[in-house]
Amino acid sequence: MNVSIIGCGDIGSRVAPACRERGDSVTGWVRRNDSVSRLKALDINAVQIDLDRPLKSLVQLKSRRLYYFAPPPPRGTEDSRVANLIGGFTDTGQPEKVVYLSTSGVYGECKGAWVDETRPPAPTVDRARRRLDAENRWRAWSEHSGQALVILRVAGIYGPGKLPVQRLQSGQPMVAEADSPITNRIHTLDLVQICLAAMQRGRAGEVYNVSDGHPGAMTDYFNQVADFLGLPRPPLISPEEARRRLSPGMLSYLAESRRLSNRKLLSELGVVLRYPTLEQGLPACV
Repeated sequence: MNVSIIGCGDIGSRVAPACRERGDSVTGWVRRNDSVSRLKALDINAVQIDLDRPLKSLVQLKSRRLYYFAPPPPRGTEDSRVANLIGGFTDTGQPEKVVYLSTSGVYGECKGAWVDETRPPAPTVDRARRRLDAENRWRAWSEHSGQALVILRVAGIYGPGKLPVQRLQSGQPMVAEADSPITNRIHTLDLVQICLAAMQRGRAGEVYNVSDGHPGAMTDYFNQVADFLGLPRPPLISPEEARRRLSPGMLSYLAESRRLSNRKLLSELGVVLRYPTLEQGLPACV
């Protein structure tokens, strides 16, 4: 099987060797020269691509299985990179199946309610609107081409190299747990096996929430990570002070609270999570 990974960063660099172990031929598509060098150092076939420009015919994706992990542009409400890629399929050929890595942020503010895949998206910030735009573009492509698409709406990712070490070391504050939103997470290594399962067993046209199924207060997450790393817990401030001191990005996360159901993920994809709780996952982050 020929596999392409567009946006072959941390997750892609872990998916690629897992695909090769299954006998697949894998190519990672990245934007920067240093990313090409990084993939070659990992013995992953690498090709450079700039999704901010119309694609050239040298990009061959016909009949390939495609993991699309590339981020959207940093501004706006549309994902022009997905638009450029799909627009180039006329020349490059249609992939056989696409697994698109989206975000659970497309659900928006849910006031702590449990959320499954039947809940209509209602993004409240532009970064999530860009992801929903990409989902819709991929759906339109799938319906028009007849090719398979699976969408993964992923919670916050933690794992090796993905802990808030700098934030904790700098002593940035956080609201008290009682004022904290409910957040969700998934371990990097579990996300890798979920991506593989989605490509193998994900039903065409389906959406799957990706989380460990154990949501908790955001402040509790920072506290547990701090305790694990032997760092001071974040100092606590009031919501009013938070609005003055925290970054707009952090405030936007604090404004959304939801509990992601992963029941469909477990039942349909047959995934057995290695790290279903933060307590189990943190030791596998170092």
